[in-house]
Amino acid sequence: MSRRGKAKRHGSVRQTRGLRRDKGGAPRLKWLGLLALVVVCASLAVLAAFLALRPGSGEQPGPPRAAIVDQLSLTSPNSAFVQEATSMLEGAGYAVDYYPGEQVTIEFYQDLPRHHYEVVVLRVHSARFQTDDGILTDEVVLFTGQPYDRQRYVAERKAGILARARYFLTNPPGYFFGVRAKFVEARMKGDFEGATVILMGCDGLRSNTMAEAFVRKGAGAFVSWDDLVSTDHTDAATERLLHYLLVEKRTLSEAIAQTMAEIGPDPSYGSKLLVYPPEASASAPH
Repeated sequence: MSRRGKAKRHGSVRQTRGLRRDKGGAPRLKWLGLLALVVVCASLAVLAAFLALRPGSGEQPGPPRAAIVDQLSLTSPNSAFVQEATSMLEGAGYAVDYYPGEQVTIEFYQDLPRHHYEVVVLRVHSARFQTDDGILTDEVVLFTGQPYDRQRYVAERKAGILARARYFLTNPPGYFFGVRAKFVEARMKGDFEGATVILMGCDGLRSNTMAEAFVRKGAGAFVSWDDLVSTDHTDAATERLLHYLLVEKRTLSEAIAQTMAEIGPDPSYGSKLLVYPPEASASAPH
């Protein structure tokens, strides 16, 4: 034993001298030891509870969470849809956060996975990416509510992470920053942890590019349209989709099929709701 160890032993021996005994003859040191043990156990329990509540320390406390991201509120507001979607989500036990268009910024998208949402409803405008050569690709870009400024995010635009997104249905046309698939993978922080993502905008599943980016970022399922869709039609269809998922507890494939049977493809563009990856069709929001 080291000198330090001997000092500890000698110190504990000296501490027992002169202790009075209780009526049963046992030294009071025994009771002091038991008291100390109780205090230590209580402290450890408090520490464990504190660590369990820390972000990222395991399962999040409280009810499951959902988000309604309403970038379209800037150009095509629909408070009735928002109220009905919120009511259904809350009725299914979700705590719901609502984000109007002015809050849907690049930084908002960047931090979205960190909020631990299990359902993410993206009521956002989306459009196919057009190259500098004027070629219209099948990659979809998600609009922010952040007005475009050519002096900002120059490097990100050159790297193919962000884009200039143009909304034609305003006069004059509105220009916003748009989020590309590369942004989802390279700049979003955290993990979607199996969340169900519903993109209500156009062309979300014209190709799998954006859907694959969300899945690689941890999403369990990505639901969207395979072509153009009007705002009125996507609002009506998404409301029915949420009803079948949340109220009737259908699987994604059942809910999508029932929605298409009831609401139908977009009457002007013929677009249909799809889900990616295909195996996610048998699941439901968790």
